[in-house]
Amino acid sequence: MELTARQQAILDGKEGEVKAKVMRTLIMYGETFGSTRMVDITGEYGHLVTSFGLSVMKPVYDLMDTLIEGGAISSQKFSVDPRPLESCVPRNLIQDIFFRVMYSKQDDYDRQLEKLGIMSSDAYTCTCYMDEVGNKPKKGDILSWAESSAVVYANSILGARCNRNSGILDLFGSIVGCVPYFGLLTDEGRKATWLVEVRTTKKPEAQLLGSAIGMRVMEDVPYITGMDRWFSSLDDDACSYFKDFGAATASNGAVGLYHVDKLTPEAVEQGRGLLAEGYRTFVVDDAVLEETERNYPVIWKDRSAKPRLAFIGCPHLSRAQLEAWSDRIDEALGRHGRRKVAVKTVMTAAPAVMEAFKQTDRGRRLLGQGVVLSHICPLMYMNNPKCATMPVITCSNKLRTYTSARYYKEAELLEMITGGAR
Repeated sequence: MELTARQQAILDGKEGEVKAKVMRTLIMYGETFGSTRMVDITGEYGHLVTSFGLSVMKPVYDLMDTLIEGGAISSQKFSVDPRPLESCVPRNLIQDIFFRVMYSKQDDYDRQLEKLGIMSSDAYTCTCYMDEVGNKPKKGDILSWAESSAVVYANSILGARCNRNSGILDLFGSIVGCVPYFGLLTDEGRKATWLVEVRTTKKPEAQLLGSAIGMRVMEDVPYITGMDRWFSSLDDDACSYFKDFGAATASNGAVGLYHVDKLTPEAVEQGRGLLAEGYRTFVVDDAVLEETERNYPVIWKDRSAKPRLAFIGCPHLSRAQLEAWSDRIDEALGRHGRRKVAVKTVMTAAPAVMEAFKQTDRGRRLLGQGVVLSHICPLMYMNNPKCATMPVITCSNKLRTYTSARYYKEAELLEMITGGAR
C-alpha cells in the first residue's frame, strides 16, 4: 500500500497506537479489494450506520471506549442512522419490556457517539442528505459512509464517491481522514455493466422498479433509460422518488451506484459513455414488475390477518413526501367518511424534518387523524421476535426485505389505512 507521509506517520504510531490500529485495519480492508493507495476524505461530514444500543453489542461499546480513551475520535463530525425507539410509536407491555432489555445500552451508546463527534442530537437519520439535516456532500466528494440507502443516494443523485462500507469501517475512515481507493471511488468502478431499459406503460412504483433492478443486477452498476418520460430534472419529487428507488436496489440487491439517463449528474455529463464494454441489457416492462411483486413471500403466520400497524418511511421521508401523504390521507379519509385512520400508522422522517413538519397545518391535521409522526428506524423496531409475529404492512421494499412486514403499493396501502379496503 502506497501511503502519503501523513498516512505513514499515523500507521507508525505518531498520533497514538489506537489510531495506528485504525489505519492498519483500513489498509488491510483496502488490500483485500486490491487497493494500492489511500485517498483523503473530502466530504465535510461522515455518516455511521450503527445507531442502535443493542445489549448484545458489547464488543462495539468496548471498541468505542478504546477509541475515545486513545484520542482516536473522528476528524469530522458525522450523522448516524435512526434510533430504534421513540415513546410515541405503538407497542404493548410485553414489547415495551422486551425493547427495554434489547436496547438497554442506547443511552450509554448515545453518549459515546457524542464524544466521538456526532453532529447534533437531530443527526439520527438514514436520510442525512436532506437539507434540514445538513450532511449533503458535493459532486466528487470522497466519503467514508455506511448505510446502503444513503450511500447509493450520495453516489447516484449527488455524484459523490463512496464504497458500500460496513459499520465501524465508516467511523474508521472518519477518524484517520482517508479511505482505500477502489471500487466506486474509481472512474472504472463507476462504469455501468448493465443497460436497463424501462418500458412500462405508466410511471413505475419506485419501490417495485428498484426491487426488480436490484434483484437482477445485484452489486453491479446499472445505466437506466426511459425515466425522462416522467422526470425532466432532479427536483424534489424526483429526488424523493429516486431515494426510495435506490433504497430498494440496495436492499433487494446490493447496488451502490446507478446512473439515470439525462437525469443523474454523471449521466448528464457522459451519457452512454458510462456503459462498460460488454454490458448486458435488462428490459423492465409491466410484466416484469407484476412478476416481481407476485414473487414476494408473505411470511405472516395468518396470511388473512387484519393489519395492526403500518409503516411509511423506510428510508425516512422527505418534507415533500410528508406533505403529499398528508394530502392523500386527508382526501381518502373524507372519501371513506372517516375522521381517523383505520390502521395504526407510523410515518418516519429525520428529526429536523419531522419537527418542522409537525408545526405546519398539514402536520397538525395528520396528528389529529391518528397518524404517529416519528424519527425511529422502522427496520430496527420490527427486527425482533416480539414484532416479527405482528401483521405489519408497509410500502417500503427495504422494510419488507429485512422484516416480516408485508409490502403493498402506495395506493393499496392508502386504502387500507384509511378504511377503504375490507
